[in-house]
Amino acid sequence: MESGTVISEKLVDQMIQVVKEGGEIILSARHIGESVTAKEGRGNFVTAYDKKVQAFLFERLKEILPEAVFVGEEEESHPDITNGYAFIIDPIDGTMNFMKGYRRSAISVGLLKEGMPCTGIVYNPYAGEVFSAIRGKGAFLNGQKIHVADEDLSEQLVLFGTSPYNQELYEKAFRTCYALFQKCPDIRRSGSAAIDLCDVACGRAGLYFELLLSPWDYAAGSLILAEAGGKAVTPEGEELTFDRKNGVVAGSILTVEEALSCMKG
Repeated sequence: MESGTVISEKLVDQMIQVVKEGGEIILSARHIGESVTAKEGRGNFVTAYDKKVQAFLFERLKEILPEAVFVGEEEESHPDITNGYAFIIDPIDGTMNFMKGYRRSAISVGLLKEGMPCTGIVYNPYAGEVFSAIRGKGAFLNGQKIHVADEDLSEQLVLFGTSPYNQELYEKAFRTCYALFQKCPDIRRSGSAAIDLCDVACGRAGLYFELLLSPWDYAAGSLILAEAGGKAVTPEGEELTFDRKNGVVAGSILTVEEALSCMKG
């Protein structure tokens, strides 16, 4: 395809099919513990299946959108994402969950154009749930339109991540969690940022926060959330960027404002 390609629903359907096929690799995984390698940071691992799914996605998505560059979690270096199309991919978001058989992991595929997300796909193969969005066209779960919940934090679950690879953030993460816990019915911690963002997008929870994430954790989910009527910003209230790590506070406009106020306090 030539530059200037319009991201159509048909094109996204093709991407979703590829992502689903990648999910079959996850579901067929056996003897996972025999292929684990440690990466930098506490509890940060990669399996042979992370690499296998990523290689599969790179190959098949390249056939669909040849002009795109690729950024994957399991790569040492990354190309410039500010010109043209760029896929940002997490082949298994929630690798520790995957290793332990916790069955809460997802493939996350964000497509950027000129550095900003234009398409997002998050697939949880264990639940058979495909979340998707095209900028300006809404967000969907298995083809059905979704929207964020409209209650305030006092009526909503709050999801959070511990930033386990960044020890300097532990205390602040749990202080923030405690402060928000006093404003909501309960807290949940799942281990997959991509799934958490989508759970907020479809109204299962009212807020998600984590103090430091990589772009492949949120590139797809943040667009799905935005197209579902929500927003995702940094803990300082600034717009997310996709060429470096960010903290993420995500929810409806109301719950994000409540959370930012709470975090400042």
